[in-house]
Amino acid sequence: MAHVNHTWIQTFILAGFNTSEALRPLAFLGILCVYLLTLAGNLFIIVLIKTDAGLSTPMYFFISVLSFLELWCVSTTVPTLLHTLLHGSVPISSAICFTQLYVFHSLGMTECYLLCVMALDRYLAICRPLHYHALMSTQVQQWLAGATWVAGFSGAVVPATLTAILPYCLKEVAHYFCDLAPLMQLACEDPGWLAQVHGAVIGVATGCNFVLILGLYGGILRTVLKLPSATSRAKAFSTCSSHMTVVALFYGSAFTVYVSSPGSRPEGTDKLIALVYALLTPFLNPIIYTLRNKEVKEAVRRATDRIRTLWVGLL
Repeated sequence: MAHVNHTWIQTFILAGFNTSEALRPLAFLGILCVYLLTLAGNLFIIVLIKTDAGLSTPMYFFISVLSFLELWCVSTTVPTLLHTLLHGSVPISSAICFTQLYVFHSLGMTECYLLCVMALDRYLAICRPLHYHALMSTQVQQWLAGATWVAGFSGAVVPATLTAILPYCLKEVAHYFCDLAPLMQLACEDPGWLAQVHGAVIGVATGCNFVLILGLYGGILRTVLKLPSATSRAKAFSTCSSHMTVVALFYGSAFTVYVSSPGSRPEGTDKLIALVYALLTPFLNPIIYTLRNKEVKEAVRRATDRIRTLWVGLL
Protein backbone atom coordinates (compact mmCIF):
# COMPACT_ATOMS: atom_id res chain seq x y z
CA MET A 1 0.00 0.00 0.00
CA ALA A 2 2.88 2.33 0.78
CA HIS A 3 4.16 1.69 -2.72
CA VAL A 4 0.79 2.63 -4.27
CA ASN A 5 0.63 5.91 -2.37
CA HIS A 6 4.12 6.98 -3.49
CA THR A 7 3.46 8.32 -6.98
CA TRP A 8 5.31 10.76 -9.17
CA ILE A 9 3.16 13.80 -9.89
CA GLN A 10 3.44 15.02 -13.49
CA THR A 11 1.25 18.07 -12.99
CA PHE A 12 0.63 20.27 -9.95
CA ILE A 13 -2.32 22.61 -9.37
CA LEU A 14 -1.58 26.15 -8.18
CA ALA A 15 -4.37 27.17 -5.82
CA GLY A 16 -3.64 30.92 -5.97
CA PHE A 17 -5.59 33.28 -3.71
CA ASN A 18 -9.07 32.49 -2.45
CA THR A 19 -10.55 35.54 -4.14
CA SER A 20 -14.26 35.92 -4.89
CA GLU A 21 -15.35 36.02 -8.53
CA ALA A 22 -16.41 39.67 -8.14
CA LEU A 23 -12.99 40.77 -6.84
CA ARG A 24 -10.83 38.78 -9.26
CA PRO A 25 -10.95 41.28 -12.17
CA LEU A 26 -10.10 44.15 -9.81
CA ALA A 27 -7.24 42.20 -8.21
CA PHE A 28 -5.98 41.20 -11.67
CA LEU A 29 -5.94 44.81 -12.90
CA GLY A 30 -4.29 46.03 -9.71
CA ILE A 31 -1.50 43.42 -9.83
CA LEU A 32 -1.05 43.97 -13.58
CA CYS A 33 -0.63 47.73 -13.09
CA VAL A 34 1.91 47.23 -10.29
CA TYR A 35 3.76 44.66 -12.43
CA LEU A 36 3.97 46.98 -15.46
CA LEU A 37 5.03 49.92 -13.28
CA THR A 38 7.71 47.69 -11.68
CA LEU A 39 9.08 46.73 -15.09
CA ALA A 40 8.99 50.35 -16.28
CA GLY A 41 10.57 51.73 -13.09
CA ASN A 42 13.46 49.28 -13.01
CA LEU A 43 14.11 49.61 -16.74
CA PHE A 44 14.13 53.38 -16.31
CA ILE A 45 16.75 53.11 -13.54
CA ILE A 46 18.96 50.86 -15.69
CA VAL A 47 18.77 53.11 -18.77
CA LEU A 48 19.27 56.29 -16.74
CA ILE A 49 22.39 54.96 -14.98
CA LYS A 50 23.76 53.57 -18.25
CA THR A 51 23.30 56.81 -20.20
CA ASP A 52 24.08 59.53 -17.62
CA ALA A 53 27.77 60.20 -16.95
CA GLY A 54 26.92 61.75 -13.59
CA LEU A 55 25.79 58.35 -12.32
CA SER A 56 28.89 56.41 -13.40
CA THR A 57 29.93 55.48 -9.86
CA PRO A 58 30.15 52.05 -8.17
CA MET A 59 27.05 52.74 -6.06
CA TYR A 60 24.86 53.35 -9.12
CA PHE A 61 26.41 50.45 -10.99
CA PHE A 62 25.25 48.10 -8.22
CA ILE A 63 21.83 49.80 -8.14
CA SER A 64 21.48 49.07 -11.88
CA VAL A 65 22.44 45.43 -11.24
CA LEU A 66 19.79 45.28 -8.50
CA SER A 67 17.18 46.73 -10.88
CA PHE A 68 18.12 44.14 -13.51
CA LEU A 69 17.76 41.43 -10.86
CA GLU A 70 14.36 42.77 -9.81
CA LEU A 71 13.12 42.55 -13.41
CA TRP A 72 13.81 38.82 -13.32
CA CYS A 73 12.47 38.36 -9.78
CA VAL A 74 9.12 39.94 -10.50
CA SER A 75 8.77 38.16 -13.86
CA THR A 76 9.38 34.74 -12.28
CA THR A 77 6.23 34.75 -10.14
CA VAL A 78 3.84 37.55 -11.12
CA PRO A 79 2.74 36.13 -14.52
CA THR A 80 1.73 32.96 -12.65
CA LEU A 81 -0.16 35.06 -10.10
CA LEU A 82 -1.98 36.93 -12.88
CA HIS A 83 -2.89 33.62 -14.51
CA THR A 84 -4.40 32.26 -11.27
CA LEU A 85 -6.35 35.48 -10.72
CA LEU A 86 -7.74 35.25 -14.25
CA HIS A 87 -8.54 31.54 -14.35
CA GLY A 88 -8.60 30.36 -10.72
CA SER A 89 -6.64 27.22 -9.83
CA VAL A 90 -4.38 26.38 -12.77
CA PRO A 91 -2.31 23.30 -13.66
CA ILE A 92 1.46 23.58 -13.98
CA SER A 93 3.78 20.81 -15.14
CA SER A 94 6.24 19.49 -12.59
CA ALA A 95 9.18 20.49 -14.82
CA ILE A 96 8.03 24.11 -15.01
CA CYS A 97 7.14 24.09 -11.31
CA PHE A 98 10.61 22.96 -10.19
CA THR A 99 12.27 25.30 -12.69
CA GLN A 100 10.30 28.19 -11.22
CA LEU A 101 11.32 27.06 -7.72
CA TYR A 102 15.00 26.97 -8.70
CA VAL A 103 15.03 30.31 -10.54
CA PHE A 104 13.06 32.10 -7.82
CA HIS A 105 15.39 30.93 -5.05
CA SER A 106 18.48 31.54 -7.17
CA LEU A 107 17.41 35.14 -7.70
CA GLY A 108 16.52 35.52 -4.02
CA MET A 109 19.92 34.26 -2.89
CA THR A 110 21.62 36.44 -5.51
CA GLU A 111 19.84 39.46 -4.04
CA CYS A 112 21.11 38.48 -0.56
CA TYR A 113 24.69 38.56 -1.81
CA LEU A 114 24.15 41.71 -3.87
CA LEU A 115 22.72 43.65 -0.91
CA CYS A 116 25.81 42.62 1.05
CA VAL A 117 28.09 43.85 -1.76
CA MET A 118 26.19 47.15 -1.83
CA ALA A 119 26.73 47.52 1.92
CA LEU A 120 30.46 46.83 1.36
CA ASP A 121 30.52 49.56 -1.29
CA ARG A 122 29.00 52.09 1.14
CA TYR A 123 31.45 50.99 3.87
CA LEU A 124 34.47 51.56 1.62
CA ALA A 125 33.10 54.89 0.35
CA ILE A 126 32.55 56.26 3.87
CA CYS A 127 35.21 54.49 5.95
CA ARG A 128 38.01 54.26 3.34
CA PRO A 129 37.41 57.32 1.13
CA LEU A 130 41.07 57.79 0.12
CA HIS A 131 41.36 54.23 -1.18
CA TYR A 132 37.77 53.84 -2.36
CA HIS A 133 38.27 54.23 -6.11
CA ALA A 134 41.31 51.97 -6.10
CA LEU A 135 39.54 49.29 -4.09
CA MET A 136 36.28 49.55 -6.08
CA SER A 137 37.66 49.72 -9.61
CA THR A 138 35.52 48.87 -12.65
CA GLN A 139 37.04 45.40 -12.79
CA VAL A 140 36.31 44.79 -9.10
CA GLN A 141 32.73 46.02 -9.53
CA GLN A 142 32.12 43.62 -12.42
CA TRP A 143 33.76 40.74 -10.55
CA LEU A 144 31.67 41.33 -7.43
CA ALA A 145 28.45 41.63 -9.44
CA GLY A 146 29.21 38.41 -11.35
CA ALA A 147 30.14 36.60 -8.13
CA THR A 148 26.74 37.37 -6.60
CA TRP A 149 24.96 35.69 -9.54
CA VAL A 150 27.27 32.65 -9.50
CA ALA A 151 26.87 32.26 -5.72
CA GLY A 152 23.08 32.67 -5.88
CA PHE A 153 22.48 30.21 -8.72
CA SER A 154 24.94 27.70 -7.24
CA GLY A 155 23.48 27.86 -3.73
CA ALA A 156 19.92 27.18 -4.91
CA VAL A 157 20.87 23.93 -6.66
CA VAL A 158 20.72 21.82 -3.48
CA PRO A 159 17.27 22.95 -2.17
CA ALA A 160 15.69 22.79 -5.62
CA THR A 161 17.16 19.38 -6.50
CA LEU A 162 16.23 17.75 -3.17
CA THR A 163 12.68 19.12 -3.47
CA ALA A 164 12.35 17.86 -7.05
CA ILE A 165 13.30 14.27 -6.17
CA LEU A 166 10.69 13.94 -3.40
CA PRO A 167 7.79 11.54 -4.10
CA TYR A 168 4.52 13.51 -4.12
CA CYS A 169 1.07 12.15 -3.25
CA LEU A 170 -0.92 15.40 -3.45
CA LYS A 171 -1.18 17.82 -6.35
CA GLU A 172 -2.64 21.13 -5.11
CA VAL A 173 0.02 23.68 -4.15
CA ALA A 174 -1.41 26.13 -1.58
CA HIS A 175 0.34 29.09 -3.17
CA TYR A 176 0.35 31.16 -6.36
CA PHE A 177 3.80 29.89 -7.39
CA CYS A 178 5.98 26.88 -6.62
CA ASP A 179 7.79 27.51 -3.34
CA LEU A 180 9.63 25.18 -0.93
CA ALA A 181 7.21 24.91 2.00
CA PRO A 182 3.97 24.45 -0.01
CA LEU A 183 5.62 21.75 -2.15
CA MET A 184 7.07 19.85 0.83
CA GLN A 185 3.58 19.68 2.36
CA LEU A 186 2.51 17.55 -0.65
CA ALA A 187 5.21 14.91 -0.17
CA CYS A 188 4.32 11.27 0.57
CA GLU A 189 7.06 11.02 3.19
CA ASP A 190 7.97 13.21 6.14
CA PRO A 191 10.15 16.00 4.69
CA GLY A 192 11.52 17.02 8.09
CA TRP A 193 15.10 16.18 7.12
CA LEU A 194 14.68 18.16 3.90
CA ALA A 195 13.37 21.19 5.81
CA GLN A 196 16.54 21.08 7.92
CA VAL A 197 18.72 21.00 4.78
CA HIS A 198 16.77 23.90 3.27
CA GLY A 199 17.06 25.82 6.51
CA ALA A 200 20.81 25.26 6.62
CA VAL A 201 21.44 26.28 3.00
CA ILE A 202 19.09 29.28 2.96
CA GLY A 203 20.01 30.20 6.53
CA VAL A 204 23.71 30.38 5.70
CA ALA A 205 23.06 32.47 2.59
CA THR A 206 20.67 34.91 4.22
CA GLY A 207 21.91 34.85 7.79
CA CYS A 208 25.62 35.26 7.06
CA ASN A 209 24.96 38.05 4.58
CA PHE A 210 22.63 39.79 7.00
CA VAL A 211 25.17 39.60 9.84
CA LEU A 212 27.86 40.94 7.51
CA ILE A 213 25.58 43.82 6.45
CA LEU A 214 24.95 44.68 10.11
CA GLY A 215 28.70 44.59 10.77
CA LEU A 216 29.44 46.87 7.82
CA TYR A 217 26.79 49.35 8.90
CA GLY A 218 28.15 49.21 12.43
CA GLY A 219 31.49 50.35 11.01
CA ILE A 220 29.77 53.04 8.96
CA LEU A 221 27.92 54.30 12.04
CA ARG A 222 31.13 54.56 14.06
CA THR A 223 32.85 56.50 11.26
CA VAL A 224 29.91 58.83 10.64
CA LEU A 225 29.54 59.72 14.32
CA LYS A 226 33.18 60.86 14.31
CA LEU A 227 32.58 63.36 11.49
CA PRO A 228 32.98 66.97 12.68
CA SER A 229 29.81 68.59 11.34
CA ALA A 230 26.13 67.69 11.36
CA THR A 231 25.96 68.43 7.62
CA SER A 232 28.65 65.89 6.76
CA ARG A 233 27.00 63.29 9.01
CA ALA A 234 23.62 63.87 7.37
CA LYS A 235 25.18 63.58 3.89
CA ALA A 236 26.90 60.31 4.79
CA PHE A 237 23.72 58.83 6.26
CA SER A 238 21.67 59.92 3.22
CA THR A 239 23.78 57.74 0.91
CA CYS A 240 22.95 54.71 3.08
CA SER A 241 19.30 55.31 3.96
CA SER A 242 17.88 53.95 0.69
CA HIS A 243 19.92 50.78 0.90
CA MET A 244 18.99 50.21 4.55
CA THR A 245 15.29 50.57 3.66
CA VAL A 246 15.60 47.96 0.89
CA VAL A 247 17.51 45.60 3.22
CA ALA A 248 14.81 45.94 5.89
CA LEU A 249 12.01 45.19 3.39
CA PHE A 250 13.77 42.23 1.81
CA TYR A 251 15.11 40.52 4.93
CA GLY A 252 12.06 41.29 7.05
CA SER A 253 9.70 39.46 4.69
CA ALA A 254 12.17 36.68 3.76
CA PHE A 255 13.00 35.84 7.40
CA THR A 256 9.29 35.74 8.25
CA VAL A 257 8.63 33.08 5.60
CA TYR A 258 11.81 30.98 5.57
CA VAL A 259 13.05 31.13 9.17
CA SER A 260 9.90 30.93 11.28
CA SER A 261 7.75 27.78 11.36
CA PRO A 262 5.07 27.68 8.62
CA GLY A 263 2.58 26.05 10.97
CA SER A 264 2.73 29.01 13.36
CA ARG A 265 1.04 31.33 10.87
CA PRO A 266 -2.63 31.49 9.75
CA GLU A 267 -3.41 29.88 6.40
CA GLY A 268 -2.71 32.19 3.47
CA THR A 269 -0.30 34.41 5.40
CA ASP A 270 2.73 33.13 3.47
CA LYS A 271 1.10 34.12 0.20
CA LEU A 272 0.54 37.68 1.43
CA ILE A 273 4.09 37.94 2.77
CA ALA A 274 5.40 36.56 -0.53
CA LEU A 275 3.72 39.47 -2.29
CA VAL A 276 5.96 41.80 -0.27
CA TYR A 277 9.29 40.39 -1.42
CA ALA A 278 8.15 39.06 -4.81
CA LEU A 279 6.20 42.12 -5.99
CA LEU A 280 6.13 45.03 -3.55
CA THR A 281 9.91 45.24 -2.95
CA PRO A 282 10.81 45.23 -6.69
CA PHE A 283 8.09 47.87 -7.18
CA LEU A 284 9.35 50.10 -4.37
CA ASN A 285 13.09 49.82 -5.08
CA PRO A 286 13.16 52.35 -7.97
CA ILE A 287 11.04 54.74 -5.88
CA ILE A 288 13.25 54.33 -2.81
CA TYR A 289 16.43 54.94 -4.78
CA THR A 290 15.11 57.98 -6.67
CA LEU A 291 12.69 59.80 -4.38
CA ARG A 292 15.28 61.12 -1.91
CA ASN A 293 18.33 61.06 -4.17
CA LYS A 294 19.50 64.45 -5.47
CA GLU A 295 21.94 62.94 -7.98
CA VAL A 296 19.23 60.81 -9.57
CA LYS A 297 16.84 63.77 -9.65
CA GLU A 298 19.50 65.81 -11.44
CA ALA A 299 20.07 62.97 -13.89
CA VAL A 300 16.31 62.80 -14.57
CA ARG A 301 16.28 66.56 -15.18
CA ARG A 302 19.21 66.24 -17.63
CA ALA A 303 17.50 63.36 -19.43
CA THR A 304 14.26 65.35 -19.65
CA ASP A 305 16.14 68.32 -21.08
CA ARG A 306 17.80 66.08 -23.69
CA ILE A 307 14.46 64.56 -24.70
CA ARG A 308 12.86 67.99 -24.89
CA THR A 309 15.71 69.30 -27.06
CA LEU A 310 15.49 66.27 -29.34
CA TRP A 311 11.71 66.63 -29.62
CA VAL A 312 11.98 70.32 -30.49
CA GLY A 313 14.63 69.49 -33.11
CA LEU A 314 12.36 66.89 -34.73
CA LEU A 315 9.50 69.39 -34.87
